[in-house]
Amino acid sequence: MTTSGTIRCGIGGWTFEPWEGTFYPDDLPKKRQLEYASSKLKTIEVNGTYYSTFTPATYAKWAAETPDGFVFSLKAIRFTTNRRVLGEAGESVAKFLQSGPSELGKKLGPIVWQFAPTKKFDPADFEAFLKLLPEKQDGVPLRHALEVRHPSFVVPEFAALARKYRAAVCYAHHFDYPEFADVTADFVYARLQRGQDDIPTAYKPAELDGWAKRAKVWAAGGMPDDLPLADDKAKVEKKPRDVFVYFIHEGKVRAPHAAMALQQRVDG
Repeated sequence: MTTSGTIRCGIGGWTFEPWEGTFYPDDLPKKRQLEYASSKLKTIEVNGTYYSTFTPATYAKWAAETPDGFVFSLKAIRFTTNRRVLGEAGESVAKFLQSGPSELGKKLGPIVWQFAPTKKFDPADFEAFLKLLPEKQDGVPLRHALEVRHPSFVVPEFAALARKYRAAVCYAHHFDYPEFADVTADFVYARLQRGQDDIPTAYKPAELDGWAKRAKVWAAGGMPDDLPLADDKAKVEKKPRDVFVYFIHEGKVRAPHAAMALQQRVDG
């Protein structure tokens, strides 16, 4: 019987010039960067899908260039979430999900729905949006993560709504955005965004030790006791959960090394 979910540590995207010579070998052709990155990491969050629509052929190509067990998380295109009335996003949601993500098959990880820092929590409208998110696309199961950035979301009502629709609340370790780590789905999604380029692993070794401990708690079905919650009264079923941890934003130059260092800790 499984007692722990799978912990995958990764980065945002795979094309970043400062990684050439620091993460990628100097002589590695750009067209082989995804192949190389996916051989060193277990997951990548794709940011490009937030800005542009990709084709089924592109998703199929990504799947072919990466090893078994590798997983892509995709940011949903911004037209789905950058709107005054979220409940009117049905056409945009369908268009994005029908554009080819299912070509990834088992390599399709969570879909991340990112909301602007100015977007406030409107319970009725947000529930209308959550009702638009399907459980499957072309027979491929979908997992949804909600990345909210306005402090009005840090309330028990939002956590309860996310839990009702089995969507994960994205935990953000960020300097500006609200930080809360309520577990609301059968997986956990965390974005660690306080890294530093002058630290070889973006976060100090002792800090990585702490994140490894938290990731293991999440994977075993628990909740770390040192992270803030929107609802500290909710009862959460204790069951194994897959965990996705990304090093993004600050400390980006060292993000691949951070992800590898954390993966080594949780796998050890």
